[in-house]
Amino acid sequence: MAAPLAVAATGASVLGGVMGFKGARAVGQAQQAAAEYNAQVAENEKVLVARQNRDEESRLRKQSERLVGAQINAASASGVEIAGSTLMPIADAYYGTAADAARIQYNAEINKQRLQSQADISRAEGQARRAAADIQATASLLGGVTSGISTGFQTGVFS
Repeated sequence: MAAPLAVAATGASVLGGVMGFKGARAVGQAQQAAAEYNAQVAENEKVLVARQNRDEESRLRKQSERLVGAQINAASASGVEIAGSTLMPIADAYYGTAADAARIQYNAEINKQRLQSQADISRAEGQARRAAADIQATASLLGGVTSGISTGFQTGVFS
């Protein structure tokens, strides 16, 4: 029968491998959870950016309506008929507003896509880190078991 110390050394090697396995798995799960959190933050920011851009566009349109109203009032108060050359500044204001609103919408779309890409990348990195941690965990387990078997044969536990 093998000495108790030899059995303990063999068991410690195997236990060390199991603990390394569990630790690496926990690290992988934590890294994936952190990546998912970062992805959720980016997606929440995407929603906030969309709201902010919607509000900015709304403010722009209201300001434009006030400007056009002031232009119409000024032209009407002067007794000039709103047609031809007096209509041009009003048309310019409408066209400028439409161009600015399109720019705001375009920038909003770019920002939303950027934030969604950040979320997607974060999730992919989390999955990759978890897979790497799982591989490390398996290597730790195999190393511990191999070491335990080797110790067992060397000390006569398995003879």
